[in-house]
Amino acid sequence: MNILITGGAGFIGSAVIRYIINNTDDNVINVDKLTYAGNLENLSEIENNERYQFEKVDICNRLELEKLFNKYKPDAVMNLAAESHVDKSINNPNDFIYTNIIGTYQLLETSRLYWKNLNNKAKAAFRFHHISTDEVYGDLKDSNHLFTESTPYMPSSPYSASKASSDHLVRAWQRTYGLPTIITNSSNNYGPYQYPEKLIPKTILNALSGRSIEIYGNGLQVRDWLHVEDHARALYFVIRKGKIGESYNIGGDNPMTNIHVIHKICQILEELSPSKPKGIQKYKDLIIYTKDRPGHDVRYAVDSKKIKHDLNWKPDLSFDKGILDTVKWYLKH
Repeated sequence: MNILITGGAGFIGSAVIRYIINNTDDNVINVDKLTYAGNLENLSEIENNERYQFEKVDICNRLELEKLFNKYKPDAVMNLAAESHVDKSINNPNDFIYTNIIGTYQLLETSRLYWKNLNNKAKAAFRFHHISTDEVYGDLKDSNHLFTESTPYMPSSPYSASKASSDHLVRAWQRTYGLPTIITNSSNNYGPYQYPEKLIPKTILNALSGRSIEIYGNGLQVRDWLHVEDHARALYFVIRKGKIGESYNIGGDNPMTNIHVIHKICQILEELSPSKPKGIQKYKDLIIYTKDRPGHDVRYAVDSKKIKHDLNWKPDLSFDKGILDTVKWYLKH
């Protein structure tokens, strides 16, 4: 199978590509415009594999997308291209509207016109898999509820609103045109290769450099943490076995507060890197509490029963093992 993956030089996209190349016989076409968060070094271990191709293309460029579809004739599309940092979306929503909404539209239309002209067998096998986030559902506040696939969308930030918009477009293209689409919504990802604007790598690198570890508000915001390698495996299960028109929530079964995560990282660093920057007694002494960001959701937690039951997937990595391996990776790299 030829799988065209957008955003493949990013954190999650590169994990998906590494998984496919290392564990299957499928071919991968990586389409990425290489913004600040895209890094081809994430794919250095497989870059010379004959089943892997890279094309530097912006998904908002319809003409270039059409050329790629005609050249590689994909059997499936996995759309991971997105602007994804909430803070950046608050300060400058424009890039998020452009890439996450307009880019998804251009990719949908290119896929639809390509799919429409396939022969019956290829048409029946084609899939468009859109990768999204649990943030489209909004805020669970202090309840004990979980996000399910039928939870109404109530996005809080420009980022989550742009992803919700793209999800709606994907559903509309399936309903109106019959394009065989599937959507997945995952919880917070962590693991190797993550760009250091996100909580876990930023905490690790700031601690090692002796810089302040900033946390919004009281630090009691709850997130469900999913290791990126578990997520990559789930996404491949979906493209292979997922049902057209369905959505699947993907979670790590690791809900915990942000402050707990930060304390856990500091504890691991005390053991693995006891030599600290001058003047630092304990890594946790670097923690400072800052003003909460606008519209900050208190709690996210997804119900993954559907993908576990329907596709026989479950996360393999516990958070304790995953976070230890992640800290070790950042220390090494």
